[in-house]
Amino acid sequence: MEIKSAFKRRGLLYVLSSPSGAGKSTIARMLMASDDGVAMSVSATTRPIRPGEVEGRDYHFVSDERFDAMVAEGAFLEWAHVFGHRYGTLKSEVIKVIEGGRDVLLDIDWQGTQQLKQVDPDIVRVFILPPSMEELERRLRKRGTDSEEVVRRRMDRAEAEISHWAEYDYVLINNDAEKCRELVHNILKAERLKANRRVFLHDFVRQLIGQGLVSAPDH
Repeated sequence: MEIKSAFKRRGLLYVLSSPSGAGKSTIARMLMASDDGVAMSVSATTRPIRPGEVEGRDYHFVSDERFDAMVAEGAFLEWAHVFGHRYGTLKSEVIKVIEGGRDVLLDIDWQGTQQLKQVDPDIVRVFILPPSMEELERRLRKRGTDSEEVVRRRMDRAEAEISHWAEYDYVLINNDAEKCRELVHNILKAERLKANRRVFLHDFVRQLIGQGLVSAPDH
């Protein structure tokens, strides 16, 4: 008896969070470059587009009025205020990725993660810490995209964000981006192997047992 199976698994929601400057966006890009089974959900935001960003690739840039309408329409799985602007995870983007047979990578903060956990308890949450507050500030300044006032606000907010580390399933310290990317990838690969996400196993085991019964000798 030949055992046939689609060997499909259920895609998962994979969340990366960190204080601004700790490296989650960099690691997210590195992860997607090394694993074509994961794609990032493109969020909507009310903040202005930055140099080098592309509409629809980095974010969907919308007005405050349009964001209000999207909230009213129930377009978001989660949304939050961050530094005077709003960010939201679009249901349509998540569904598009999952229906394409891939995992959804979400680069969101602790507020969004709490909301998402209420919507779908089966998410994997990873929090990335900086090696020190001094290094965090150095990275923020090195980016060169924020004013002195914004850098200070980000540093002030960092302590509050870090205080939520215990709410996550995994916590990593980003001393080295490539090593941290490898750990993030290893977590993802392990989570994919959990039995409840490998939906093909039910039919596979049923056929496996059936094969044994068919081939068993008569007594």
